[in-house]
Amino acid sequence: MQQSRTGSVARKTAETDIAVSVNLDGTGAYDVSTGIGFLDHMVEQFSRHSLIDVTMRVAGDLHVDQHHTTEDSAIALGQAITQALGDKKGIARYGTAYSPMDEALCRVALDISGRPVLVWKAAFTQPRLGEMDTELFEHWFQSVSQAAGITLHIESLYGSNNHHIIEGIYKGFARAMRQAVEIDPRKGDAVPSTKGILGG
Repeated sequence: MQQSRTGSVARKTAETDIAVSVNLDGTGAYDVSTGIGFLDHMVEQFSRHSLIDVTMRVAGDLHVDQHHTTEDSAIALGQAITQALGDKKGIARYGTAYSPMDEALCRVALDISGRPVLVWKAAFTQPRLGEMDTELFEHWFQSVSQAAGITLHIESLYGSNNHHIIEGIYKGFARAMRQAVEIDPRKGDAVPSTKGILGG
């Protein structure tokens, strides 16, 4: 019988106090509060479309700026995902998604390789969405990639509406993660690597 694939991380610094938990075999249930409304919306989209349950509570130094809250919440999410994946036996490992959002189209390809790399090809024409600085989106994905050991390629192929572009990216990331963390019954309990381990 498959063990529960869950992870919980509590992370407290002088800048943020964060608690995150995930269930890779969930239904897309979420309870998210970061203090940044637009970031809440994006993490909720990730949960709903990946079917990974996410609980995220963040108290950050938003009186300074949004940087620490954005970065640290992503690190904690990545760490919780890593914990939930355990030894990664039996996972599909790879995921790819094209994500249309009205006039925008985004592509996300990833490998839960243990080798964190972010290739980011997306740009925004306005400095903020809601109250969130658009320059922080790349940093969020960089932090998740590093903490979860994901090789992550993200590209906005086209689109004119900034909200549609970033929402398409988060939904594409979610769909690709859903594929990658799924247990492939043909793999049994094998680690999906000829090395026998993932990473390095």
